[in-house]
Amino acid sequence: MSNKSPADLPLNSPDPSRIQAMFAQVAPKYDSANTVLSLGLHHMWRSKLVKLSDVKKGDSVLDCATGTGDLAIEFKKAVGPEGKVIGTDFCAEMLESAPRKAASKNLDIKFELADVTKLQFDDATFDAVSISFGIRNVQDRVKGISEMARVAKPGGRVMILEFGQMSVPVIKQAYNFYSEKVLPVIGGIVTGKPDAYEYLQKSSAAFPCGAEFINMMDSTEKFSKLEFVPVFGGIAYIYKGVVKG
Repeated sequence: MSNKSPADLPLNSPDPSRIQAMFAQVAPKYDSANTVLSLGLHHMWRSKLVKLSDVKKGDSVLDCATGTGDLAIEFKKAVGPEGKVIGTDFCAEMLESAPRKAASKNLDIKFELADVTKLQFDDATFDAVSISFGIRNVQDRVKGISEMARVAKPGGRVMILEFGQMSVPVIKQAYNFYSEKVLPVIGGIVTGKPDAYEYLQKSSAAFPCGAEFINMMDSTEKFSKLEFVPVFGGIAYIYKGVVKG
């Protein structure tokens, strides 16, 4: 087993086993760290993604890399009791608290272990397929996106929320200082795993965003329409792909 820290993980082609181990380590404090580090804004970003997905009551949704289930929960609220939501993750430790979280809100959501690059679901199953803050941790991102499109119905939506880079000069400088110097320290204090949050910062700063990521989605040849919306000045981006009929 490698003794390298999460901060040493390759950014362009992350190793699945090491990513899995990293998330297993931070899982117990993952929600607390997210809330502190984003000042709770990540909940707003997920709500915006659900709205942009155009899901309606009774729709079926697959949320990949669901973690502790936050986005799956937002989708279940939108599709209602008659709708179906499944949340998947390839890290069992991340999924441990998700069923309890959903049950505490009286929401019926199914959670399963799954790798986004080899989903166990049939073609054309879901009205929407999503992933939030997870695609940059996938080794073969094009394959992951293709799999998401495969299990979506024709005309269904693939929705992706991921970190990007800010473009406004003064705000960008302030945010870069926060993400490079402050975020790993606070993340380390909350979770006890500062290296994981060094990786988070480095992988976010290096990840293609906006039109560059849209080009990656387009390379799958699975979509009839692609668009993106920057949120909070480009700290994150929401991507929407309509699956070909």
